[in-house]
Amino acid sequence: FMTFLPLIIHWFCIDFNAHLTKFTKGELILHASACIEVFLSAFLTILFTDPIWELRINSCGVRKLSDWYTLFHNPTPNYETTLYCTQEAVYPLQTMIFVFYLFCVTFMMIIRPGLNVKFLPYRGKLAVYYALYIFPILALLHAVAGGLIYYSFPYLSIMISLVSNALHFSLKLDPTMKSLLETSITQMRNATIILGHWVLLAYGIVSIPYDISYFSLLLVPVPALFYIFTAKYTHPDNFK
Repeated sequence: FMTFLPLIIHWFCIDFNAHLTKFTKGELILHASACIEVFLSAFLTILFTDPIWELRINSCGVRKLSDWYTLFHNPTPNYETTLYCTQEAVYPLQTMIFVFYLFCVTFMMIIRPGLNVKFLPYRGKLAVYYALYIFPILALLHAVAGGLIYYSFPYLSIMISLVSNALHFSLKLDPTMKSLLETSITQMRNATIILGHWVLLAYGIVSIPYDISYFSLLLVPVPALFYIFTAKYTHPDNFK
């Protein structure tokens, strides 16, 4: 989840700052660049995590939420002096995310500026500026709420997918059912965004730590279809 989140934010920032109604060659290249940056960062993070230079990690595992917050469990012998001997009980699940973010920022600053100058010279740099603000926020979020995210990321994925799906359709100039359905199929940009929502929703469903039938993945298109077929009932003109 913490790997997909920067990629989603990168793509959103690139698309938001491009201000285009359809994908261009330059925008597609920037999207591909963001994808390469994130996956290369994830690959190197695994290689630099114990055991080094192997595509696997040795983890202490997670047994309970408090394992993520050992700072609050320093011992106090005889209730006198607190011994500050905090260790990362979930190693390396907390540390490696910070390393991953460092790689993401490094590769972004190496690869993206040249592509922005060539393919999106005026607005492409804004996506980089936004990312430079967002990555410290993500790092702080992981440091403070890493344990909560670890246990809730399936539900967060589902919620983000549903909210972004509704937001995407609500921004359409023509919110009629016919227009929403037609543009979702015929316009590559819209189809790609909707497909991304479906992938995120499917990821959230599969990640739920309960015995859920894979037939539930057939429900992935339901939120988009529900919005499209009920759009006429929520049109502002109906409430005048």
